[in-house]
Amino acid sequence: MKAVTIRGVDPETADRLKNAAADQGKSVNQLILEFIRKNLGLGIEKEKKYSRIYNDMDGLFGKWSDDEYNRIQNKIDQDVSLIRISGNEKSID
Repeated sequence: MKAVTIRGVDPETADRLKNAAADQGKSVNQLILEFIRKNLGLGIEKEKKYSRIYNDMDGLFGKWSDDEYNRIQNKIDQDVSLIRISGNEKSID
């Protein structure tokens, strides 16, 4: 993949790019790539390499229902909140 450097970006433009990217939950790079693709008529959507969903092993390992997932995730969230409140957080390196 080709890298392109954009020089001469003034501070106000850089700040606006950072804010717009943060508002959309994207990196500045992703925001700029989407802008370029859209304005060149290439469309914004591009296949994401690492976000495919595979179900080919569900038969071997099973699959949680939405209810099961929500119950388990809520329990994890509660446990994490308790750890943070008690101040027993430890970083994993």
